[in-house]
Amino acid sequence: MIAPTPPPGTSSASGVPAEAVVPPVRRPLVAVLRTLIALAAVTGIVIDLAIGSPPRVLSYFTVQSNALVAVVLGLSAWRAWRGRRPLPPWVTGGTLLFIAITGLVYHLVLANASSGFSMTEETAPPSGWHALSNQLLHTVTPIAVALDWLLLTRPGGLRPRHAALWLLYPLAYLAFALTRGALLPPGSPARYPYPFLDVGSHGYTGVLGNALTFGLAFYALALLTVTLDRVRPWPRPPENRISPQASGPLK
Repeated sequence: MIAPTPPPGTSSASGVPAEAVVPPVRRPLVAVLRTLIALAAVTGIVIDLAIGSPPRVLSYFTVQSNALVAVVLGLSAWRAWRGRRPLPPWVTGGTLLFIAITGLVYHLVLANASSGFSMTEETAPPSGWHALSNQLLHTVTPIAVALDWLLLTRPGGLRPRHAALWLLYPLAYLAFALTRGALLPPGSPARYPYPFLDVGSHGYTGVLGNALTFGLAFYALALLTVTLDRVRPWPRPPENRISPQASGPLK
């Protein structure tokens, strides 16, 4: 006779709920740290929305990726506080990739006077509240999310297919930015949110060439993330969560 399959969430051996066999492990310090990261992202977004035009602010990849950080890190904080299972690795890995893109493109391209797409000559240096939000969104959250991923998440869950999956969002953002720019009248402020997407300056051929170059760089960064996930150490020692350490040899 074939034994009946136990209901989901129960131990196959005794029918005891899985939570009773493997008790939840709360991580309050991790929850607090992730809450602070989420609050940093929210603070930067709120400042930008307060001092700028909301439709324009929300069109930036920077703001969208930080909104994702706020949601994912906030949810991760709640799950760590309650002792729930972590979010799937492809979710946290993708969040890391997108916010890393935000930080790297800003510091290496947009804020770099020697790059071909620098925005330093087009706008005055940020000051006051704008400077605070700029640092939160482009520096604090990328570094904080990277440290959280490296030190507080379990490695080994990412696969090469995830690198290609993550590129769907930058591709969707490209379509969004070009469609938005085509619908806005010429001369509109920030018609195209970034210089390398400015069809008026580069034409569609030039913009698509720029997009291909950035896309290849993003894919390489995604593959690097997957590779690091396979080789990075897990700083927390393994835990015997089912039974206490035996006082003598196994029998």
